[in-house]
Order: sequence, then C-alpha cells, then structure tokens
Amino acid sequence: MARYTGPKTKIARKFGEAIFGDDKNFEKRNYPPGQHGVGKRRGKKSEYAIQLMEKQKAKYTYGILERQFSNLFKSASASKGITGEVLLQLCESRLDNVVYRLGVANSRRGARQLVSHRHITVNGEIVNIPSYRLKEGDVVAVREKSKSLEAIENALASNSSVYEWLSWNADQKSGIFIKAPERLQIPENIKEQLIVELYSK
Repeated sequence: MARYTGPKTKIARKFGEAIFGDDKNFEKRNYPPGQHGVGKRRGKKSEYAIQLMEKQKAKYTYGILERQFSNLFKSASASKGITGEVLLQLCESRLDNVVYRLGVANSRRGARQLVSHRHITVNGEIVNIPSYRLKEGDVVAVREKSKSLEAIENALASNSSVYEWLSWNADQKSGIFIKAPERLQIPENIKEQLIVELYSK
C-alpha cells in the first residue's frame, strides 16, 4: 500500500480529532465521515477494533507505512525501556518528524517533502531519507542553498512551538536533537499501550 495522500480532514474525522494539526474543516464537521456521519449509531467496538484504531491513528499521525511501523515496534520490543514509550520515541526521532517539530515545515507531510528534495542536512551532510533515525547530538539544518525558500520562511515565521529535547538557532536555521523525548514531552494523543497489546496477540 502506498502512503496516504488523500484528504486529511476525512482521516481526522475518522478518529474524532485533528491528528494532522489545526484544521478548520474538521472543526466545522467533527463527526465521522460518510453519508450517515452525524446521526449514525455506532455499535460498541471490540477490544481488537479499539487497538487497531489506535495503531492506525499513530501510523497516520507520523505518516509511517505498515511495514515501517512493524519494524519500529520490533526495535522498541528489543529495547530495555517501556515498549510503548520507546515506540513513540522512535517515531519522534525520525528526521521528517524532527524537521516538523523544529518548525521548518508546517506539517510532517511538508517535512517529508523537504527531506526528499534534499533541502535538509544532518551533521553537514545532505540526507534525503525521511525515516532516517537521529541520534543524540545530531545537528539538523536547512541546506545553505535552501534557506531562502518561501515555504521554509513562512513555516518558521508561523511556528511558536518549543520542545525541551530540541534546540533551534534561528540565525543559522539549524537545530540540535538533544535527546529522544520523554513520554510527557510528546504532545500526541496516542494510547501506546493499546498498540503494544495489539502486537502482543
């Protein structure tokens, strides 16, 4: 299956929350999509359905495909930490996510595009792999030739988010991945324990 590139609002409505960030269309129609979205009675979901929904929410939020997500879970399971927390830390440590968190792009989808189009460097070298896993101390920067791009300028101008596990130098348009975030530092509304339970069956 290819990565989802359809309407983001439709997916947000499916999960009942704006998982892709601010969405005016979602605010207008924050009920499930479909012909009977508003009034349709929905039966009680099974435990499996709830767990699967949470996994799908995490995949859509971070823009990760099934095989990639499964591999991340295997890595998290093999680690010494709490599996669910480590899973989210691995998602947050992806290059495309960090570019988004630093404010260089307004969305993870936009961040993936910047990385793929060779506008981002890691420790001075161009990296065009969105799933590239950053390590403590890695320096993520906008490539010199790309610093004047309008999309990047606009994104940085509208960004007001600050994360303790990242530092940003506005003059150099570069940031440092200080360390993987603690669970409390990750703002996403994801119940990672449900995902662990799903994969543990």
